[in-house]
Amino acid sequence: MKALCWEGVNKLAVERVPDPELRNEQDIIVRLIAGTTCGSDLHLIGGYIPAMRAGDVIGHEFLGEVVERGPRVRRHAVGDRVVVCSFVGCGRCWYCANDLWSLCDNSNTNPGLGQALFGHDTGGIFGYSHIMGGLRGSHAEYVRVPFADYGAFPVPEGIDDTSALFASDSAPTGWMGAHLGGVGPGDVVAVWGSGAVGQMAARAAMLLGAERVICIDRIPERLAMTERHIGCETLDYTATDIGPELRERTGGRGPDVCIEAVGMEADSVGLSRLYDRAKQQLRLQTDRPTAVRQAIHACRKGGTVFVLGVFGGLVDKFPLGAAMNKGLTVRGAQQHGQRYIPMLLSRIAAGELKTSHLATHTVTLDQGPKGYAMFKHKTEGCVRVVIRPGE
Repeated sequence: MKALCWEGVNKLAVERVPDPELRNEQDIIVRLIAGTTCGSDLHLIGGYIPAMRAGDVIGHEFLGEVVERGPRVRRHAVGDRVVVCSFVGCGRCWYCANDLWSLCDNSNTNPGLGQALFGHDTGGIFGYSHIMGGLRGSHAEYVRVPFADYGAFPVPEGIDDTSALFASDSAPTGWMGAHLGGVGPGDVVAVWGSGAVGQMAARAAMLLGAERVICIDRIPERLAMTERHIGCETLDYTATDIGPELRERTGGRGPDVCIEAVGMEADSVGLSRLYDRAKQQLRLQTDRPTAVRQAIHACRKGGTVFVLGVFGGLVDKFPLGAAMNKGLTVRGAQQHGQRYIPMLLSRIAAGELKTSHLATHTVTLDQGPKGYAMFKHKTEGCVRVVIRPGE
């Protein structure tokens, strides 16, 4: 079958790879209907995530049709249309039992690599380096889904493929940031980043009762999309000083909850931009924490900062003193999608959560490298590229 493979830093190619096979009784095989690019994929492509190997299939946000199932699969039948959570959970370990699905003890098939970098292994994720399990990614004609009864979810009739696709990762990631960030009625919430995850975090905050939600970015098309489809306020960080502006809009206190939805390649203005880029390129730090720093400084005393953006290692100039002296709660996580996806599909079906506008471009699998180039450089107003192998 054909698949989109990582072949080195900034090198992608469509290759022929072996068809997937059932490897245990709880697997299913799905024929890919649609997948999408994700900002965290760019960290892989740029060489910022270690333990990638030439020929690794990338992709982790996808929707497919079940074409084969193992004998112990109970919740899916051949022909079902399913959206698949990007993180794999066994459904039985302590972490899965406590709705901490991305921390599953049994889905990462490369134990030890994560311990060296993070102190503990994470759960497995499709197409995201051998530290995260080395599972083959979803940008392929067919995908093996382990522990399918826990990680694949039937798509209700009436939800189109594009809308359902973003329930795989973007929507649950954004919802988790607002939910675990403690957003409640009357809160003022600031979200750094107006890509797919940032927009979903902003909409989640609104649905959880926030009084005001402010999305921060620099790309005019994304800010306009956020205003039009999400309905929250926006700020261009290249046009205003974000800290004073947020204090002005919150009676001098700052936002109650700050959600960072950018990650390790955050951009900025001024000297901090040059400093962080130089340090990262020289590998004196692995990640650029610009947005996290800004969120910590902007958050009100006693507030919460939730880190949704992907970070892989070490950062410099982390404002620990501000976090401690302001009494902040700082949290972060990879998405616990199994906790949220059924609820999100119901909200999409009810019209409460709109996701299809995120798909600004569509390409075939053969055009995958071109699609990622467009996505990386944000040309033509690109927010997300949907990959449809059959087209």
